[in-house]
Formats: sequence, C-alpha cells, structure tokens
Amino acid sequence: MQSKYFKGYLLRFMGGVLAIWISVIPAKIAIASYQSPTPQAIFVLGGNFQRMEFAAKFWNSHPNLDIWVSDFSWYLDNNRHIFQQFGVPNQRLHLDGRATDTVTNFTTLAADFIQKNLQHIYLITSDYHMARARAIATIVLGSQGIVVTPIAVISHEEKSESLTRVLRDCVRSIIWIFTGRSGASLNPNIN
Repeated sequence: MQSKYFKGYLLRFMGGVLAIWISVIPAKIAIASYQSPTPQAIFVLGGNFQRMEFAAKFWNSHPNLDIWVSDFSWYLDNNRHIFQQFGVPNQRLHLDGRATDTVTNFTTLAADFIQKNLQHIYLITSDYHMARARAIATIVLGSQGIVVTPIAVISHEEKSESLTRVLRDCVRSIIWIFTGRSGASLNPNIN
C-alpha cells in the first residue's frame, strides 16, 4: 500500500516538475523576442535541395546574416555548392552533418546557437514540414531562450505531416531537455 502511495506521489511530483519546466519555455521565448526582435541568423533544415536554393536567395536580401544548415553529412558538399552558386561566402556558411532526423537538426545545434549568442533565428523548411519543425523548435530552442521566425518553402506535397509525428517528436524534444538525449539512437535506420 505504501509503495502504491509513493508511486502516485512520485508521478504527480514529476508531472508537476514537467509542467513548471514547460511553462518556463514561453517566458524564455518572450524574453528572447524582446531582446532580439529581428532574427540574427538563418537556419535551414536539410534533406531538400529546394530549401538550400530558397535559403541562398533569401540570404541575398539578408547578407549580414550567417546561414546555418543541418543536414546529413553526405549532402554537405552539395549544399555548399548551391550556396556558392548564389554568392554566399564560405565565412557566412555553417554546415553541420551531425543530425540524423528532425529533432537532432535542433538538438545538435542548440549549444552552437547559444555559444554565438543567437536569440532569434529564421527557420527555413518546406511548408509540409513546418508544423513539426516549429513544434520541435519551440521546445528545444525555446528552452534555450531562442525564438524562431518561420519561413516556409512552397513544395508540391499535398498534406502536412501527421499529428502523430508531431507529437512523437515533441515528446522526444521534452526528453532531450531533461536528459540531453533525443532517442535518435533508437532509430533502426541509423547505423
């Protein structure tokens, strides 16, 4: 009986801690938005060369901003080539190949953004992918005091990603906040 009471108490306590922590995220986002009302960098999610072209063209109207790209490592040379074609100098380009999925696009670069004192970034991804990317960004980057301004690249996908995928990655993002692990190693497609 005592063990059952303790488990119930522990579960309520952990739920309370989670609720308090998650309620801190909107405050951190509000502070970051106030301190940096305009984006300080461009962040592009990889996996699609149309996004790279769009980001390179977008950079031409924001040439004072650095571009951060998170993609699979084997795409980075092609990405660099696309940006060079559009005149983006190498010193403005930060290519990162550590990500294995959308959650790790954010978790692998969060510390780098903090190190560069970035509090507000443009987030560029495909329109069908934006809901999930924004949800993850709100949790992962918001917990670090970074706000995103989304810029959707028009695609020919008919529908947005499923709510199940969005919720799954929100849970993974919350786990990352508390453990520093996103669960990416559980993906059977990763060697």
